[in-house]
Amino acid sequence: MSIRTCALIARYADARIADSSAQLAAHLRARGVAVLVPDDDSVPAAPGDVRAVDEAELVRQAELVIAIGGDGTLLYAAGLVATRGTPLLGVNRGRLGFLTDVSPDDMLASVDAAIEGRCEVDYRPLLAAEIVAIAAQSPGRPAQRGLALNDVVLEGAQPGRLLDFSTTIDGRFVNSHGGDGLVIATATGSTAYALSCGGPIVEPGLDALVVAPICPHTLSDRPIVVSGRSVIEVALVERPDCHGQVSCDGRPLGELMPGDKLVVRPSPNKITLLHPSGYDYFRLLRSKLNWGRRNFDPAR
Repeated sequence: MSIRTCALIARYADARIADSSAQLAAHLRARGVAVLVPDDDSVPAAPGDVRAVDEAELVRQAELVIAIGGDGTLLYAAGLVATRGTPLLGVNRGRLGFLTDVSPDDMLASVDAAIEGRCEVDYRPLLAAEIVAIAAQSPGRPAQRGLALNDVVLEGAQPGRLLDFSTTIDGRFVNSHGGDGLVIATATGSTAYALSCGGPIVEPGLDALVVAPICPHTLSDRPIVVSGRSVIEVALVERPDCHGQVSCDGRPLGELMPGDKLVVRPSPNKITLLHPSGYDYFRLLRSKLNWGRRNFDPAR
């Protein structure tokens, strides 16, 4: 069945993105598709029958969400629909665009394919993160929970201060760490922060997680790949000057105090990504990472 209501998520402060959004909105309206945009100060006045609604209403009504921008925009959109399974299509107006894989030139044709059910459907797993407060200085503090498509990140709350923590996987002690923090990434997120920490690229179809220390104090503390069904616990050492910040896909989750636990496990929810027909992950890697290309020095 074709899509009747579509939501557009974009960073309208960027003129290129605003232009693409206006073009796409006009195209959708011409096809008889109702268009929703978030009702906030960043969105320009909605033309015609484009409706500005609050996020809860947008999530409830949208049958398709189109993210126009970079991967950060798509991650924000994924956070909105994480518990609903609403399909997401990403139009790349950012930089790398591992998740927003539709080019501006192919935007209208790809959107038509999505509306008509002709796109490839790709289900991506999510991580569920929870900060469990057991520290004596946090009595009665409720657990803080979040979902992540890319990664859950623990970083020091004080820049330049070493963070001491330990990791446990499925109840088994793994290691004690000293460094700037830790990235726990899905296969989807293996090309994001975890990659810059020396982690491997993991094909999205694999049920695996990457656990990558950030700037470890010990050079032998290397990233590892574990089962995607693993439950990972991270605890700070009980030292007054050691506390961290946890984020899910760049969105702050909360503060991790000494003695608290960060628990990361697979979520039963999945994100539904739509790709143009003929989508090829390895071709995407070659394009984004410039694999197989020689750099010639014109002076030689």
